[in-house]
Amino acid sequence: MGIFSFIKNAGAKVFGIGKTDAEEAAEAAAAAAEAKLKAEATAASNLEETVRDLQLEVENLNIHIANDTATITGAAYDQATKEKVVLVVGNSAGIATVDDQMTVENVEPEAKFHTVESGDTLGKIAKTYYGNAMKYPVIFEANKPMLKDPDLIYPGQVLRIPHIEE
Repeated sequence: MGIFSFIKNAGAKVFGIGKTDAEEAAEAAAAAAEAKLKAEATAASNLEETVRDLQLEVENLNIHIANDTATITGAAYDQATKEKVVLVVGNSAGIATVDDQMTVENVEPEAKFHTVESGDTLGKIAKTYYGNAMKYPVIFEANKPMLKDPDLIYPGQVLRIPHIEE
C-alpha cells in the first residue's frame, strides 16, 4: 500500500450523502437570486407605501424593481403628481433608473429635472432656470413633500423644476 492522491472536492460524498461543491455552489447561487428578488419586491412595496404616505394619488400604482431599475405604472391625477412619484422612487438608494410608464388624467406641461451639484442652492437653481433667484420658493413647493426645508438639498438629488408662465 501507499499514499493515493484524490481531488478532495471533485466527487459526491461517501455513499451519496451530501453534495459536490458544484451542487452546493449552484444551490447557493439560486438562494442568493431568490433573496435578491425578495429584497427587490420588499423595496418596491416600501416605495409604494411611501408614495401613499406622501399622499401622492396614483390609481393602480405598481412599482417593480429589477437590479437598479424601477418601473412605475398607474394613473396619476396630474403631471406634478406623476413627476413627484418618479422623484420619490429615483431619489431612493439603490435606484439608478426609473422607467416611467404612468399615465396622467389631467395633462399639464412637463417639468424639467435638475440634478443638484455641490454648491447648488434653490436660489442658484432658480436663477439658472427662471432668471431670478427669488423664485426659489416655486422649486421648493414643486418638490414638497419630499423637501421639508429649502436649505436641505444634497448633491446627486434630482429636483423638479416646473414650467411657470412669465
